[in-house]
Amino acid sequence: MDTPPPQTEPTEPTAADIAAFQQQLGRPPRGLRAIAHRCPCGQPDVVETAPRLPDGTPFPTTYYLTCPRAASAIGTLEADGVMREMTARLADDPELAAAYRAAHEDYLARRDAIEELVGFPSAGGMPHRVKCLHVLVAHSLVAGPGVNPLGDEALVMLPEWWRKGPCVRPDTTADPGSAPGTEGDAS
Repeated sequence: MDTPPPQTEPTEPTAADIAAFQQQLGRPPRGLRAIAHRCPCGQPDVVETAPRLPDGTPFPTTYYLTCPRAASAIGTLEADGVMREMTARLADDPELAAAYRAAHEDYLARRDAIEELVGFPSAGGMPHRVKCLHVLVAHSLVAGPGVNPLGDEALVMLPEWWRKGPCVRPDTTADPGSAPGTEGDAS
């Protein structure tokens, strides 16, 4: 894409956001803290999750991509070998490796500001390899350009997933917060 979606401010999830999340992923949220990025179509596309789920289980993926259209396009990049190519470049390009380590530190600092998960990695394979482009793109969407170089690269490779309109159209007349397992619960 020529221009990635703009960075958006995190917001408290509304009932409509929770309903959209449930439609996007097919299940209620767990550990949901905020809508970390909003798609240009208006729906959530990245949520911020608590470092521990309500049952205490560590969940190091702070930024979780929820938009099925974006996730599908990223899955295509992964299937095409983009992660393998990026990982190889990390070994050969010290500047890229240093920038990716800085992205890892940024991710950890953001997660630790919520709750420290001692001994847990950041996410997405950072800082030594690329294990999940979904996480890297989510981090780039939330942090903005220039923070995660490989997330930024992957984001530019994606089509404009929002151009067809919202990926879901939640029923906002229902109270998704009353569904079992959603109270205080994201990822």
